[in-house]
Amino acid sequence: MSRKRVLFATGLGIAIGYLLKDQIVDTKKITPEKALQYAKESFQSNGPINGSWIYIRPEKIDKNELTYNTYRGGISRNIDGENKQFDFYVDIDTGAIIDVQPI
Repeated sequence: MSRKRVLFATGLGIAIGYLLKDQIVDTKKITPEKALQYAKESFQSNGPINGSWIYIRPEKIDKNELTYNTYRGGISRNIDGENKQFDFYVDIDTGAIIDVQPI
């Protein structure tokens, strides 16, 4: 093989590897905004939401003898004419709601 072909093949392999690395290795964590969106979608299945918030700084919580990296947020809803508030924790790695607590 000529030197030109080897360099072309190497460059092409590097480019393809760079483009596919995000699809092969899924190490991305969800953003706080995405975590809030997941929580709102989950809560909206049971009725409308009045307000919501989320802390952008991650927190560690222990649940069932496991430690999770989470975002903490809150949702307020009108239930039977009363404004009810709930705190929730969303796992940073999966986007799953780990815990919900009424306030």
